[in-house]
Amino acid sequence: MSDKPLTIGVILSGCGVYDGAEIHEAVLTLLAIVRHGGSYQCYAPNIPQHHVIDHRTGQEMAETRNVLTESARIARGNIRDLAMFAASDVDALILPGGFGAAKNLSNFAFSGADCTVEISLLRAVQAMVDAGKPVGALCIAPAVLARILGDVDVTIGQDAGTAAAIEQMGARHVPTSHGEIVIDQRRKVVTSPCYMLDANIAQIADGADRAVAALMQLAR
Repeated sequence: MSDKPLTIGVILSGCGVYDGAEIHEAVLTLLAIVRHGGSYQCYAPNIPQHHVIDHRTGQEMAETRNVLTESARIARGNIRDLAMFAASDVDALILPGGFGAAKNLSNFAFSGADCTVEISLLRAVQAMVDAGKPVGALCIAPAVLARILGDVDVTIGQDAGTAAAIEQMGARHVPTSHGEIVIDQRRKVVTSPCYMLDANIAQIADGADRAVAALMQLAR
């Protein structure tokens, strides 16, 4: 086995919990990857956001933003268009949560179990599956994996409505609490609930760290 550090692809969906990637989950995922001896490459689709939310008031704003451009804020500019993703470039893939996963990477927030998935994300996950490489997801993002993969064990914590939608898509939902993860060894999928629970930032760090550690173990 090579001693070369593992590279984890991190798919972002904007910048901010209500209309993009959840920033705490994204940053703590990047931190966990490095602390476990890996490196990361961020990706995001080059598409318009579904909408823009004022994170102070929660109200929709009359403007448009680009998912790739906004995600570059978190990645400090080091980010690639998800349409250019190749499974050969990474050893594993992970999706932090935030409403961007359910509004930009998919329309799960609006269509539930009948949702569709953004095409570049769909192709990226399918490429990883075809290559036998592991995929992880945090918060609401496991619901997107359920739409893509169907027959898979995932968790979003304990929200009954979201769990029911996941089951409708052919996946199995496993209830979890703070910092816990679910590993589907057969499908090489790791998920953790993070802010789908009423969590604090330390609990988010625990979930991200454990998910990344498990993902990297599967990648080895």
